[in-house]
Amino acid sequence: MDLGIAGNAALVTASSSGLGRASAKALAAEGANVAICARGEEKLQDAKEEIDAAGDGDVVAVPTDITDPDEIEALVDATVEEFGGLDHIVTSAGGPPSGSFLDTTERDWYEAYDLLVMSVVRLTKAAHPHLVESDAGSIVNVTSTSVREAIDGLVLSNAVRRGVVGLMKTQAREWAPEVRANAVLPGAHETPRIQELVEASVERGEYDSYDEGLADWSADIPLDRVGQPSEFGDAVAFLSSERASFVNGVAMPVDGGRLRS
Repeated sequence: MDLGIAGNAALVTASSSGLGRASAKALAAEGANVAICARGEEKLQDAKEEIDAAGDGDVVAVPTDITDPDEIEALVDATVEEFGGLDHIVTSAGGPPSGSFLDTTERDWYEAYDLLVMSVVRLTKAAHPHLVESDAGSIVNVTSTSVREAIDGLVLSNAVRRGVVGLMKTQAREWAPEVRANAVLPGAHETPRIQELVEASVERGEYDSYDEGLADWSADIPLDRVGQPSEFGDAVAFLSSERASFVNGVAMPVDGGRLRS
């Protein structure tokens, strides 16, 4: 299926690794020009090379701290200057620290809100003038299944990420029909983060092998496996595309059917 986004300009945050990187790679594979960002320049350049090889579009890497308002403005400006416009935004961010409610400080709450919510507020606000000029303006927010069902030990993710979905639903109504806004709720995928956690569990003697540890992550997934990052990226590319032109205001799980809600 031709998603109809070849030549479009996309911006993906937190895209040097994990699901952000997979999203950028999927967009590039469809022929989109893609701007990627992260704080670590070395990892960002490595991602640029991989994403660049995935498609025919151009890729630009912009070192960015998405909690810094000035750097977000500069990121949008650099993308528009490079590609001549901006059609698609994919907002992604690293997860906040784990912990229970009583172990979480007030500063933790403010930092999580700044990382997960205010980064999206600032980015979409800066991008809005360019998105409305596009014939294909779209926003896809990468959140978590924790916005539907709380995950033990992740109070910050459980509580704060829901603000992103509320923002998405509002923008889906206020900015339509020029701009569509949706969210994706990833479950367990075999990202570098999960690989690290499984390998650490094997080293601690909790599992005899990596495969055994990874299988434990899929214990309550009806498809009986964790997802591959590329599968998640494909979902993001679809929601960004004209093939999803009547999909607006949706929070779509990509979790193999684990959610019961």
